[in-house]
Amino acid sequence: MHDLILTNGRVIDPARNLDSILDIAFTDGRIAGIGAELGPARETHDVTGKIVAPGLIDLHTHVYWGGTSLGVDPDAYAKPSGITTLIDAGSAGPGNIAGFRKHVIEPAEVRILPFLNISFAGIFGWAPGVNVGECTDLRLLNSRIALAVAKAQSDLVVGIKVRVGKGTSTDLGMAAMAIAREVAEHAGLPVMAHLDDPPPSRGEVLGLLRGGDILTHCFRPFPNAPATASGDIEADVLAARARGVIFDIGHGAGSFGFASAMAMVGKGFLPDVISSDVHAQSIDGPAFDLLVTMSKFLHLGVGVSDILRAVTINAAKAVRLDDRGTFRPGTLGDATVLAIAEGEFPLTDAVGQTVIGRQKFVCHGAVLDGRWWH
Repeated sequence: MHDLILTNGRVIDPARNLDSILDIAFTDGRIAGIGAELGPARETHDVTGKIVAPGLIDLHTHVYWGGTSLGVDPDAYAKPSGITTLIDAGSAGPGNIAGFRKHVIEPAEVRILPFLNISFAGIFGWAPGVNVGECTDLRLLNSRIALAVAKAQSDLVVGIKVRVGKGTSTDLGMAAMAIAREVAEHAGLPVMAHLDDPPPSRGEVLGLLRGGDILTHCFRPFPNAPATASGDIEADVLAARARGVIFDIGHGAGSFGFASAMAMVGKGFLPDVISSDVHAQSIDGPAFDLLVTMSKFLHLGVGVSDILRAVTINAAKAVRLDDRGTFRPGTLGDATVLAIAEGEFPLTDAVGQTVIGRQKFVCHGAVLDGRWWH
């Protein structure tokens, strides 16, 4: 007997090119089957008229709640949005990731996997009235310590995070990039690079990223935007995609512009991953959550399956996880139940441009570890 079956939902699993009315069974915390007439279950939920997607993965969040000024409560954020895996984008560094693990990650219900910040203390000085970039002092960028911690926490750490830009690294940006890349190479992990106002330039940052590394804030507004003034895609962006660099939205408080997004989507350049960059300064707007960020791509005309691909299998692949992001039998028993509401919904980007969306994603439930969670 299965533990749980979701019946009659529109199952969309982009990893398997699946979009059909089906049932999904969960047993012992795993996907047990997908199809029709899957047998008896201890608990059944009829999700007729709803979309059932693999559990959503938010690739860029900040959830070191109480340990950093930008952290938000992971369960309070994830549960109502139906997000089953949160990837923390470098809130903690080598000096405090053990505390992040013990006090936030282990007690949380939602799955949390972090990038390790290349800076020793992580993102320690960012709040209203305070902006101390963690990569502005080379004394905080000890590659040997970072590598040792990445290896010691290898069951948890999914990559190396580096924030470079005028406010985060000043003129040390490329030095921080080089250190992060070297640590990532020796740890066998991807780099996630934050792109900010210059210096350094977008081209310089992209130039150090390897195939499989991640550029977050990829549709940021000017300056360092991905499109030219005439709306063409910058040559270095095209070259980076050709060699396999992963492009992640990372909306946040200052890193998503409709002008950039319209230009890029209009040219057929979709992000590989859609993420919220939710933190204390973006959770009340303009990012709000992953569902609002996804809804902005509905407004841009991106198809539902392409949007779901960017928050399921593509997000999983970005951090080299093969146990989630799809309904393949044997994978983690996570699912998100969604609907698309119709109406008029104001959507605002990071520079204050507001558009009126006609559709938005709404969460109607989630399955976590094979149990009905919300």
